[in-house]
Amino acid sequence: MALLRSFATVGGLTAVSRVLGFIRDILIAAGLGSGPVADAFFVAFRFPNLFRRLFAEGAFNAAFVPLFSARLEQEGREAARRFAGDVLSVMLSGLLLFTALCLALMPWIMQLIAPGFTENSEKFALTVELTRIAFPYLLAMVVTALLGGVLNSLYRFAAAAAAPIILNLFFIAALTVALPHFATAPGHVLAWTVTLAGLAQVVFLALCARRAGMSLRLPRPRLTPGVRRLLALMVPGVLSAGVMQINLLIGTMIATLQAGAVSYLYYADRVYQLPLGILGIGIGVVLLPDLSRKLRAGAGEAARDSMNRALEYALLLTLPATFALALVPESLVTGLFQRGAFDDEAARATGQALAAFAIGLPSYVLVKLFQPAFFAREDTRTPFHLTLVSILANVALSLLLFWRIGFVGIALATAISSWLHVVLLVVVLSRRGFLEPDRRLLDRSLRSLLASALMGGLLLVLAPQVNAWLAMGPLGQAAALALLVGSGLAVYALAALLLGAVTLGEVKRLLRRRNPDAVS
Repeated sequence: MALLRSFATVGGLTAVSRVLGFIRDILIAAGLGSGPVADAFFVAFRFPNLFRRLFAEGAFNAAFVPLFSARLEQEGREAARRFAGDVLSVMLSGLLLFTALCLALMPWIMQLIAPGFTENSEKFALTVELTRIAFPYLLAMVVTALLGGVLNSLYRFAAAAAAPIILNLFFIAALTVALPHFATAPGHVLAWTVTLAGLAQVVFLALCARRAGMSLRLPRPRLTPGVRRLLALMVPGVLSAGVMQINLLIGTMIATLQAGAVSYLYYADRVYQLPLGILGIGIGVVLLPDLSRKLRAGAGEAARDSMNRALEYALLLTLPATFALALVPESLVTGLFQRGAFDDEAARATGQALAAFAIGLPSYVLVKLFQPAFFAREDTRTPFHLTLVSILANVALSLLLFWRIGFVGIALATAISSWLHVVLLVVVLSRRGFLEPDRRLLDRSLRSLLASALMGGLLLVLAPQVNAWLAMGPLGQAAALALLVGSGLAVYALAALLLGAVTLGEVKRLLRRRNPDAVS
């Protein structure tokens, strides 16, 4: 139950962040809709966000956490602290140079990232300018990721999980307080908000690390043996840990060829990222240091049990979200976003993209859980090779389906290629003995699937009944969403308990007990 309580800590704080993120996106949708300024900002935000996920969170965490955990377990806190300081110094030096280079070459980079924008000189110039403003966010996120990795390795998961809340609070403040005074430059307001929020996250996590006794010094950059080992692990990990972001970037590049497509895909992405962030990313954050420390201690059987329980809990919570997003996407999108500049056409198009993305939701979560089994063993090459196959499949499918069914094909290609990725991971993990599903995992997963199907049937019946409410303004939309979400959750919870997908005793123990290491 300690592992589940840690999942709940990270998932709960991530849920707060994602709910605030929804409020942020509702405000953006009302103010910008799916027009040229919105397209320009979303590209500008996604570009540094891609590198954040690849370097700062994806590849960096995949390499840093096992190495830091090993020093912590075998050499003690002071050796681990010195290693973290050496890494931070080298990473900041390299990324300062990288950032300066990107800022100088941004017009040429944007021709590759947003080829469809080159036909509109004003839109292209705005995208370049906004990206330059937001790009320093990457530097802040490198420091944030390192401090978060340190705290997670100490089983102090709450601070790193809470840090993204700061970004959304900054956005909400900017959209409600600053934007009315700078209505002629909404994109610039949001781009500056990104960078300032990144700096605020650094300050917050630095204070949390200091409380945990892990204040980091910044020595002269040196390629120590530990740093060289980290970089060697990071190179293949850049692709393997950031496959979702790479696929989304590929989709964005292709989507720039169709008016409004970038915005439709962005809003759809934001909806399905709620369960993905709470479950896949949250469980993955907890699982990596847990596996790393157990393997270092020689507890192989305990590590395999952690993997099975992580898969069980992930499927228990992911499957109902998949059914809901795939079966009633337009009702959900309308209730969340349709107001102001976000019209009927935008809601319909975004709902179509959401349904396609939702088909792959379980696979996105499973990838986040299977990869730590490699990373914890300091193997980033195998996931890299498997990821490369998935990305190539996504590129081919995106191009093929885009020319046939437009932007919806991009979302569908992302889902199909992600399921291919899962199949490849399962085959390799099973052959190496890293994945051995126990009877409880298989039995409970089937029960979760049946409970989700029952909930899906209810939503199909309810959705046509509440669609009229969605046209009644904010109150009607709120009532429709409350009925759909509340009824769905109630039916799924009851079905899961009756079918045995989860027991009442487990729920009670989770609510009564708390893991002190997980929340400090």
